[in-house]
Amino acid sequence: MKNADPIWDHVDRHRDDFIALSDRVFDTPETLYAEYKSVAEHVQMLRAQGFKITENAAGITTAVIGEAGDEGPVIAILGEFDALPYLSQAPGVAEHQPIEEGGNGHGCGHNLLGAAALLAATAVKDWLAENGIKGRVRYYGCPAEEGGAAKTYMVREGLFDDVDAAISWHPATFTGVNEARSLANTRIDFTFHGKAAHAAGAPELGRSALDAVELMNIGVNYLREHMPDSARVHYAYLDAGGVAPNVVQAKATVRQLVRASSLPDLADLVTRVRKIADGAALMTGTQVTSQVFSGVSNLLGNRPLEETMQHELEKLGPVAFDETDLSFAREIQTTLTKADINTTFKRIGAKPKKDLALCDFIAALDRHSDGGEGSTDVGDVSWAVPTVQARVATCAIGTPFHTWQTVAQGKAPAAHKGMVYAAKAMAATACRLVEDPSRIEAARATHQDHLGETPYTCPIPDDVRPPV
Repeated sequence: MKNADPIWDHVDRHRDDFIALSDRVFDTPETLYAEYKSVAEHVQMLRAQGFKITENAAGITTAVIGEAGDEGPVIAILGEFDALPYLSQAPGVAEHQPIEEGGNGHGCGHNLLGAAALLAATAVKDWLAENGIKGRVRYYGCPAEEGGAAKTYMVREGLFDDVDAAISWHPATFTGVNEARSLANTRIDFTFHGKAAHAAGAPELGRSALDAVELMNIGVNYLREHMPDSARVHYAYLDAGGVAPNVVQAKATVRQLVRASSLPDLADLVTRVRKIADGAALMTGTQVTSQVFSGVSNLLGNRPLEETMQHELEKLGPVAFDETDLSFAREIQTTLTKADINTTFKRIGAKPKKDLALCDFIAALDRHSDGGEGSTDVGDVSWAVPTVQARVATCAIGTPFHTWQTVAQGKAPAAHKGMVYAAKAMAATACRLVEDPSRIEAARATHQDHLGETPYTCPIPDDVRPPV
């Protein structure tokens, strides 16, 4: 690395402890508001590092905030530690080997995400104290990013109201500033209430809730042709009405996940999906009720923060992988398709590099992505305060996230190198903001311009509580 920054030394001072933290969270993968062991590990580390701790943040038992410093600007660093279901996988092997059939796994690298974020916050805390600088760093330990929208609830409860800027990162197959493109979404559970009957003896007396769910799904399928290209609707049966086919199902529930490129587009699409549900109920003689499960907003970019982070990435240079890292990455790539591998380059608008196992470059700030867009509850933070994120290489080029291949690499030395690198990038970005208040002012002005055009409306209704 060139142009060494003093904040990097603060990161390196703690690196081994936080690598161990990421591995412990890896060993206790938990999902959606059940991250009790993982948050306990983060609370223990916050306590050991001398942070002022707020547990049960926003009334969520697995959310925690740690703060250090006095007066001055407030810089938030966002961490996560939730996993995904059915992705249990032995680490360090390039073949599918579940540890526990049906178990959970860190298929999006959140064991690394949270540990690096807390490492960055710790380094900034030490830097502020050592140099007598006025400023506060605040670590947000956030559960349930994978569909639970914990940060959206935290924003709604005002936990970011006094924050000047928020910084985060995500494990990736490349290194660069995250392009602020994501889909707003909401998850709504539609429950149809019908009438049970003997399916052979008196089917005419029944009103099938399962039929209503199936008709709703058909209606949504026909809607797809008439949605914006970037919009998406997915569904999952939560209750198919039981296992007895000789009973007309009196109750059935489907969860519809509706995505759109912006909050106004999302609101319009949700209205149309709700009308389809009403139509399905009308056709089947059933009644329908609905309950919002979660919702997130699309990301807002912030050019001043993005330029600041890009500069810090370029100072660091690419993640320094070694031959052992490359060898394991090549093994992983033998389990992938050419299309998988090319996806990495599509995401950054770059020409594929043949035989490249791990990212050896910093992606350009001004680039065009041809990759698909997902959703994240960081989006709601970006509406509350100026926000920037990094993507940092922690796994083989082409690795599809939400797969066993991602989990297999989550404890590898390459993942640890990327994690520590991410902590340095975030900590250095935070330091530049504290040192130069004009950067914060520029970021705030850009943020206010966005809100002036489109005010924020929380995608989760006020009466909906976190599904703890």
